[in-house]
Amino acid sequence: MSATASPLPPGYAVTAAPGDIATDLGLLVLRVVIGVIMAAHGTQKLFGWFHGNGLTATGRYFTAQGYPAGKTMAVIAGLSEALGGLGLILGLLTPLAAAAVIGVMINAIATKHGFFAPKGYEYELALTAAAVALALAGPGRLALDQALPVLRVRRLIYGLAAIVLAAVVAAVVLATRN
Repeated sequence: MSATASPLPPGYAVTAAPGDIATDLGLLVLRVVIGVIMAAHGTQKLFGWFHGNGLTATGRYFTAQGYPAGKTMAVIAGLSEALGGLGLILGLLTPLAAAAVIGVMINAIATKHGFFAPKGYEYELALTAAAVALALAGPGRLALDQALPVLRVRRLIYGLAAIVLAAVVAAVVLATRN
């Protein structure tokens, strides 16, 4: 094999190089869909929008799940979902936005019983996986993070750090439950 020979088998072609428009569009779709879902859930908790329960009822739910200061936890969860979702939609501070989503979803998974919906955690696990994927892959070029060069060059490091941050904060919050 010569130095110029392709390492790919004959007839095999790479159709999507990293950073190409297909990848960027795919990441944009993933960010917007997950971001809208999370932001909507956050506003349900915070303001009662979209047929949500609002802070008082959500606070009672958190208390019933064993969290101390249920209303405060509802504010934290609502802000994490709303701001994390907005960050994903815009592709702004994507690792931190993904960490907010991951942390809330870890706590949501901990309150579920079984795998399948409606009482299971399959939905929350899918949202968690999507947020982890975005933390690792980055937002793509169709994102406000493109104006932040530091997030472009150390994407994997920041993504892994965001995942660890989310897991640690979620574990601390879960440790406060009765």
